[in-house]
Amino acid sequence: MTAPLVWILIPAFLSVVMFGLIRWQNLVTILGTICAFVLAITAWLLPVKEQFLLGPLTINFSDTWSVLGRRFVLGAADRPSLVILYLATAFFFGAAYIAHTNRFFVPVGLAMVSLLTAALAVEPFLYAALLIEMAVLVSVPLLTPPDSQVGKGILRYITLLSLGMPFILLAGWMMSGIETDVMNEPLLLRASFLIGLGFSLQLAIFPFHSWIPMLGKESHPYAAAFIFTMIPGAITLIVLGFLEQLPLFSAIPDVQLVLRVLGVTMVVFAGLWAAFQNNLGSMLGYAAILEIGFSLILLSLLAENFVSEGLGIFYAMLFPRGLGLGLWALALALLRARTESLDIQEIEGAGRILPVTTGALVLAQFSLAGLPLLASFPIRLPVWGDLSQVSPAITIWTLVGCLGLLFGGMRTLAMLVIGSEEQVWKVSETRGEILFLVAGMMLIFIWGVFPQWILPSIMDLAFKFALVGP
Repeated sequence: MTAPLVWILIPAFLSVVMFGLIRWQNLVTILGTICAFVLAITAWLLPVKEQFLLGPLTINFSDTWSVLGRRFVLGAADRPSLVILYLATAFFFGAAYIAHTNRFFVPVGLAMVSLLTAALAVEPFLYAALLIEMAVLVSVPLLTPPDSQVGKGILRYITLLSLGMPFILLAGWMMSGIETDVMNEPLLLRASFLIGLGFSLQLAIFPFHSWIPMLGKESHPYAAAFIFTMIPGAITLIVLGFLEQLPLFSAIPDVQLVLRVLGVTMVVFAGLWAAFQNNLGSMLGYAAILEIGFSLILLSLLAENFVSEGLGIFYAMLFPRGLGLGLWALALALLRARTESLDIQEIEGAGRILPVTTGALVLAQFSLAGLPLLASFPIRLPVWGDLSQVSPAITIWTLVGCLGLLFGGMRTLAMLVIGSEEQVWKVSETRGEILFLVAGMMLIFIWGVFPQWILPSIMDLAFKFALVGP
């Protein structure tokens, strides 16, 4: 048995099976959630490149699978990434029915995550660009059901991420020349520029970010949040592995500075744009851009010094991000189902009949803004501490961006609860909706108030596996 068989082929096969069961949406949602959760737990517990007992059987669990001369390798160093990808997938699938997503959400989402896992595993590296492109194309039914019209945001999403593929492929071809001639500095700089441009297009780095707020406004908010979480998250993990395995690129002068400047630019402008958005779907998109900016800042710190603590913070940062975006999107989906709009002017006073939804929406916004006692704050604090030692000015600007998102959350709260005195407060959410919303809010509070219950496990996972060769 091989690790790629478990985490790539099995979910891909199950996604095909779920298409045959598509008429039973509840069953598909339950199966997809269980499958993703089991794969996450398996990545946490199952030893790679070791023997283990399954009843009377002794099974050798290899980390490599060869296909047509190409290798897919999922070793010990990839286990934190697998846990994060499939745990986030299970989290989104669990509330898919409550969020009123289309019937393709779970099978297509599982196929997309399988392709992203393959992109993490494939060797040589340049084939990751092809698999990311396949994941992008597969994700289209999530955003545009068969009976809906394709919006401009989806077209821009496909176009920009597709444009990044040839640059990464060309850079991969140049890297083969660098391996034979390490001292060829001009070739190294050209390859660095091309791979940086390719990842900038695929990671929606400024100025290639415009599809994110457009997608948040046009598409179903829950499906859009799934894309905002999985695609940038997986690409960021690929970039992290690239910098770790090829320190020659991270050693190029000013690479850390470029990552840091791009990161703070995205944080500041995303926060300021979010502060004055009139559409809550677009505001969700700008929050996702802000999170990508923080990922770049942390990558710039890790590029200087790969340490287990920094890697642990990087992995831990992805959990509250997915939790905040997922809860925000779930609240927006329920709000849009009742009001048929996400424009602030048209949902005025909706919080009086949807108080639990409003509470979850605003709490998720405050959490992503880094408000103390909420989920993102324990992760942002060490990042701000390390960044202040490098550049106090950049630290202050990141705080400005977070304050912008916080202001946007306060505007949202004010518009949702405003109304005439005659308007009665009542709870109109169903029991199932209240259950999921309250569970999400509790997780945000628990992570923010008691980070010592969760963070040590993630740090230990990074320490044990992320720095161990496959």
